[in-house]
Amino acid sequence: MPKLKTNRAAAKRFRKTAKGYKAYAAGRRHNLGHKTRKLKRHMRSGGSSLVHESDVGRLPALLPHL
Repeated sequence: MPKLKTNRAAAKRFRKTAKGYKAYAAGRRHNLGHKTRKLKRHMRSGGSSLVHESDVGRLPALLPHL
């Protein structure tokens, strides 16, 4: 059987945690200087950054080694 490859696009967007999978907020990589303080505060990772239960079933196939 061939090796399972990790989907690199998914690996950059999701991380496995004890409670499930965590998604990173979009817009937090660069060009933060012109964004408002409020916008950056709301994009920070928090309790709401966990992937929804209905979408979790797809992630193990994309991230077999993580």
